[in-house]
Amino acid sequence: MSPLKVDTHERPVSQPDVVWHLPHDAMDIPAEVREQFVLSDSELADELLCMTDHATARLFGLDVRDPAVVRAPVSRLVVDVERFSDDADEPMAARGMGVIYRSTSHGRSLRRPISARERHTLLDDWYWPHHRRLEAAVDRAIGRHGRCLLIDCHSFPSRPLPYEPDQNPTRPEICLGMDGYHTPGQLRLSALHTFRAEGFDVAINRPFAGALVPGSCYRKDRRVSALMVEVNRGLYVDESTGRWLEAGNLVGERIQQALCQLQSSKGRGYRSHE
Repeated sequence: MSPLKVDTHERPVSQPDVVWHLPHDAMDIPAEVREQFVLSDSELADELLCMTDHATARLFGLDVRDPAVVRAPVSRLVVDVERFSDDADEPMAARGMGVIYRSTSHGRSLRRPISARERHTLLDDWYWPHHRRLEAAVDRAIGRHGRCLLIDCHSFPSRPLPYEPDQNPTRPEICLGMDGYHTPGQLRLSALHTFRAEGFDVAINRPFAGALVPGSCYRKDRRVSALMVEVNRGLYVDESTGRWLEAGNLVGERIQQALCQLQSSKGRGYRSHE
């Protein structure tokens, strides 16, 4: 089954060299992890509301059962699969939000101090299995087609949260995150064109920057191209509740159309391994 649910003969199906990443849309917190948090149930619900990329699978038209879609099964408050595993390499660790968060989005304590054993268990249970699934999906695309485009699917709040480095209150509708090595110039131009053609206000690397690839490929394998697509949550959900808005249906259609056009565009900028 194609991960893009597009019901029109005019739109191409998702290309087989594309892998879709959903790192932050889950809200599940296992019971054995819940006891680490120092927040009350209502406080934790508020933090999940702030930090979850709500309904991104629906927004991007993705079927999470598709092997080309790699979704983190637990909330980023459990483990953030988009952070570096070593806090020494992770800039957000200085804000208490490395791979395992110690602080909330508002700078309060989230977790009690955990032991080295507990840290290893969290990574072994949730972080490393996720990255193995992501790497396997990318490897399948390269093995079959000699290349892979990894699309990292996110949303962001319409107003900056206190933890965010970029506190500019004026935010775009779409943020395209790009990497100097894994986002070739043609892909950059095509992404800008397709989203602007759908009428979106688009910014590059603002308010969030970069594009994730598996660690084994990072800055090593140019056959892997990457693009992060971040959508302003105010376009499609009620940010006070996380409830899907009727306007989200059209926003989702426009996003899916832009991504279909991007996939079908000639020369997405892949370069042979160097």
